[in-house]
Amino acid sequence: MNESHWSTKVDATALKKIWQEYTKERPLPFLDKWLKHEGKFNPLLRQFSIPHQLLLFRAMMDGLRYLQLATAMEALYQKKISAADLPQWDKNWQASELDSLPNHYFWFWIVMRTEGNIREFSVKDHADRREFFIEFFSKKDQDLLSIENLMWQGFRPGWKTLLQDRQEKSQWSNTELQAFIEKKNQQPPVWLRIQKDIDVEKLKDSLFAQGVEAITDAHGNIGLQGGKSISAAEEYKAGAIEIQDLASQLIAKTVDAKAGQKVWDVCAGAGGKSLAIAAPMKNKGMLLATDIHQYKLDELKRRAKVAELFNIRQFTWDAEAPLRLPKEVAQQKGFDWILVDAPCSSSGTWRRNPDAAWRLSNDDTVELCQLQQKILHQAQFSLKENGFLVYATCSWQVSENEQQVEQFLKQHPEYTLVKQTILGSPELDSDTMFVAVMKRA
Repeated sequence: MNESHWSTKVDATALKKIWQEYTKERPLPFLDKWLKHEGKFNPLLRQFSIPHQLLLFRAMMDGLRYLQLATAMEALYQKKISAADLPQWDKNWQASELDSLPNHYFWFWIVMRTEGNIREFSVKDHADRREFFIEFFSKKDQDLLSIENLMWQGFRPGWKTLLQDRQEKSQWSNTELQAFIEKKNQQPPVWLRIQKDIDVEKLKDSLFAQGVEAITDAHGNIGLQGGKSISAAEEYKAGAIEIQDLASQLIAKTVDAKAGQKVWDVCAGAGGKSLAIAAPMKNKGMLLATDIHQYKLDELKRRAKVAELFNIRQFTWDAEAPLRLPKEVAQQKGFDWILVDAPCSSSGTWRRNPDAAWRLSNDDTVELCQLQQKILHQAQFSLKENGFLVYATCSWQVSENEQQVEQFLKQHPEYTLVKQTILGSPELDSDTMFVAVMKRA
């Protein structure tokens, strides 16, 4: 039983209409952002209560997780392809195949996969399809990476090699690989990071009193499981807590910067990791945050002010040339720490953003790998002797991680590898990310 099945009835008519609007766009947009900006004023959503809107969102998430499965089942049922044709069919498959699949049939296949409960899908109308679905997946064997098992879990058959590479590099047992694969279809909690000195249990009690349903895991991490929006909580408004995935928090902790040191967060974005790195520095030393987009740095500036972190500086940098060092960094001949949280395929965030999976392509991965090497090469000029270069991605692909580290070390023999590892899922109920620490001799 998939954990995301719907415990109450979802209005099928509304769901199909919202899905139709969503799938008009190509490539498919991030669902949460689309609903926030496009669906916020959608009368189809506003007619429902907040809990029912959440059910619709979860149903949409399941539609995205098993999008290829649904199109494959219809093609197989219509005898347009055979089971033996699936590997070749997968190579040419695109999300645009949804255009030729009626919504009614699409959602029937999703309901069959998730054991969901949507009104208007009667057994009588689809008895043949139901029987076909059960027979097809009854052939699943013990091979975790068989075509049937991969499609059942929402993975494309062509990703088998990627999963094998990850299992080998991380030395996962079959049990660990199975946990990784199965967790892809389970949305992790929204995790919080304590920015200021607050007791976890007191924070949890305070959030409950404000209508925010907080949880803690076995490691004392605090997250959210429902209730009111965290954005309305007093602690969030005061900058005492930040929303940040556990794997992302672990990357920031890997940058073990001390008070007084100089740190460069190369691809800072809106600054989640910058804030986490700067907090233990106690406003001593300097953290430089750069990004190619100024509007993201503007958001970092706002967040840093709320968090009362005044040792963060920010400006744009495009990696076309080595960084011109700030005066205080040039005086010590480089940064103590450099974090390159590189642009990547974001495959490690598929649990939260299943739509991103259908944008993954070999050509994009090759292009991203070239960009990752470019940023690493330009950034490393700014590291002082005996300083640490930290490379990170929110991807689990070996090509974007261990292979990138190996290539960089071959081209820069003055660097040595200290450690590298996958963070988060399947060990933690979070995203999956990668981090490597290299030291300059």
